[in-house]
Amino acid sequence: MLGVASAASAQKQTPEQLRSAILKELVEINTSDSAGHVGDAARAMAKRLTDAGFPAADVKVIGENAKLQALVARYRGKNPSMKPMLMIAHLDVVDARKEDWSTDPYKLVEKDGWYYGRGVLDDKQGDAIIVSTLIRLKQEGFVPDRDIIIALSADEETNGLSIQWLINKNRSLIDAEFALNADAGGGEVRDGKPVRLTVQTAEKVYITYEFEVRNKGGHSSLPVSDNAIYRLSRGLEKLAAYSFPVKLNETTRAFFEKAAATQSADVAADMRAVAKTGDPAAAQRLSKVPLYNSTLRTTCVATRLFAGHADNALPQVARATVNCRLLPDHPPDSATAQLKRIVGDTAMHVRVSDPPTLSPASPLRPDVMGAVTKYAAKYWPGATIVPEMSTGASDGLYLRNAGIPVYGTSAIFDRIDDDRSHGRDERINVKAFHTAGEYWYDLVKALSSGAVAQH
Repeated sequence: MLGVASAASAQKQTPEQLRSAILKELVEINTSDSAGHVGDAARAMAKRLTDAGFPAADVKVIGENAKLQALVARYRGKNPSMKPMLMIAHLDVVDARKEDWSTDPYKLVEKDGWYYGRGVLDDKQGDAIIVSTLIRLKQEGFVPDRDIIIALSADEETNGLSIQWLINKNRSLIDAEFALNADAGGGEVRDGKPVRLTVQTAEKVYITYEFEVRNKGGHSSLPVSDNAIYRLSRGLEKLAAYSFPVKLNETTRAFFEKAAATQSADVAADMRAVAKTGDPAAAQRLSKVPLYNSTLRTTCVATRLFAGHADNALPQVARATVNCRLLPDHPPDSATAQLKRIVGDTAMHVRVSDPPTLSPASPLRPDVMGAVTKYAAKYWPGATIVPEMSTGASDGLYLRNAGIPVYGTSAIFDRIDDDRSHGRDERINVKAFHTAGEYWYDLVKALSSGAVAQH
């Protein structure tokens, strides 16, 4: 832990050295769900903030239980009448097995211009950038107009209970006019050049179903036509052949309009046609790319199967797990009714096994998008700013559901075909990490000041 001497030496660190030191400290605390050390990471970051001069009363390690300890800290502004801004990231990571990696996943390794380690990309880079930004601003004596709050949650990779508990039980600690999410958005590099920066303003809604067929079964030597496995399979084949209708919202329409500038002529023409008129032929061509297909519509896919109880018995039950990602404005009840119509079999029971958390899209606020555009032009000139609807999920969906608009702007630039989040040899480009840190520093200063805070 940092002592007096260490705190003094931290004052002499460059912003790059501070970010790297925090990233190293975080990576080398195993915060996977199985290890259960998220609280240690939260306390380490709290110590760094109090050593930097933040009052202990404004730095809290807090959670529903000992395993789910999040960090919440407040940087006081001079205008208490202005609603705060919030920055979020998560301290937990997906488990990594040492035998699968080329390096120790729980040691920060720098090699050939990259940092390797579990969480360097998802999402300890976000934690390090957020904490180092607050420390840097404090060291410089910066006083924001509005309060700046940070919330580093404990279980984004599993259940999201940490952020939900903060919202439901300690709303006053994190209540804000809007939030920046370091765990969403990002930049694309193509042929070595930054081409676009995505800002996540919406997320699809996660909902899981069980499709189930039951019958009386019997001896396998006496097969009958009404076989639970075959009946389930026929329903799943109908689901596989079905495409939900194309439906755009403010975010996805802006995504295709803006992303067109970064594509080949043919793809760009299709993106513009879809954004302008919803052209069915253009949508069909774009749908061949999984990302664009999922951006255009609700999707549902079978992910698990269970059937039968013995090799020599007819199956009495056949069950499939179907995971859906609904568009933000697609009512779950409507989706359930559509699935029942698709399979068209009253013997197949369709029921929700994992209820959804609704997540309305965030408006494209001029102050936030303007600041993003300004500082993106400073650090990545020529890159197109593209609003994005995530096809996955983050802590942002719970904040949006609670009425706090969220803008995902991690600003880590990389090739989109080499994302190693959750995978083997997770890595982040060292230069990209520090450039994103400088961008966040400018963005936070701007959005916490009166010059752009008015909306």
